Amino acid sequence: MPDPPADGLDDLLARIADGRESALAAIAGAADLAQLSAVEPTLFGRDAALGRIKRGLGKVATADRGKAGRVLGAAQQAVRQAHADARDRFAGAERRTRLAAERLDLTEALPARGRGRLHLVTQTTERLEDVFVGMGFTVSEGPQAETDWYNFEALNLPAAHPARSMWDTLYLDLGERTELGDGAGGEASSVVLRTHTSPVQIRVMTTQPPPVYTVCPGRVFRRDTADASHMPVFHQIEGLVVDRGISFADMAGTLEEFTSAYFGGATSSRLRPSYFPFTEPSAEFDITCVLCEGAGCRTCARTGWIELGGCGMVHPNVLSNCGIDPEEWTGFAFGFGIDRLALMRHGIDDLRDMYTNDVRFVGQFRGSTAVAAPPPPPPAAAEDGR
Repeated sequence: MPDPPADGLDDLLARIADGRESALAAIAGAADLAQLSAVEPTLFGRDAALGRIKRGLGKVATADRGKAGRVLGAAQQAVRQAHADARDRFAGAERRTRLAAERLDLTEALPARGRGRLHLVTQTTERLEDVFVGMGFTVSEGPQAETDWYNFEALNLPAAHPARSMWDTLYLDLGERTELGDGAGGEASSVVLRTHTSPVQIRVMTTQPPPVYTVCPGRVFRRDTADASHMPVFHQIEGLVVDRGISFADMAGTLEEFTSAYFGGATSSRLRPSYFPFTEPSAEFDITCVLCEGAGCRTCARTGWIELGGCGMVHPNVLSNCGIDPEEWTGFAFGFGIDRLALMRHGIDDLRDMYTNDVRFVGQFRGSTAVAAPPPPPPAAAEDGR
């Protein structure tokens, strides 16, 4: 409610002066923006002293109303100006304080950050390549999307071959034709994500005359569900030798030399009969357990041996498919999983750990070749050397 009319002009002007001084004192008593905001209702709110006087001007005598209005307007303007000045002053002080606290020194050296390093699979691949290059092999690569001919048919796996069920294949829909070709001069065949790196061997044999001494590392794909020992994407390395007079004994000696060079002189290898459609005869090769050195432990199921991969003499049909005369040239091939080798060598019991992008896990591998303490027994390798 507006104040009752004043008894006279002098009394009204005195009340205006008191309201002005009271408001200015409240502004002067604020120490920061928060305190200034707290007193704003007493300055500009409905119950502010000057506001109440303004609402009662209608009851002032007409002769005095003009002067009273001018004095009241000046008082309110003084309060508004003092409030604005105080707010600017406090805001400026807070800004300077914040800038001082957040000051950026462009000359200050940044804190050191840890250096990145190669993934464990890449480290293992490069180490394997170094060993095989030292043994006289070259390194060959090929496309990850392959035609059915390179991935299966050229490897003695025609369309109706029952051994195709050994590979859970992912097929690609690229339209009617593909520029990859089928390798046989006919219509383009269906395209798959390669299930092994053997197609690289086919590409080498169809483009490079023998003798051939090469290894083929790379990423391969299977329609597998991820678990402790399987991933839909993993890595293999395969080796191929084609020359005159190559025998099974040459293959055994090569694998023994690789085993000694990669794992150390205390590790040896052995061969066991097996079957692969692209080699004849075929074998699986084991190595002495790298953790117990053949004494027997839970990792090797107390046998002293760990299965590493598959191998065999290149099937004559494969050589013929690549335009190589099997009567003149012979060869052998071998292969194993790079991921599984890394698991075994570093004591990792779950393949998925290497692909979760947890820097705490992947950052602990700095290229060390030390053998870890015995982990829980890893699953046995698949028939194709995974």
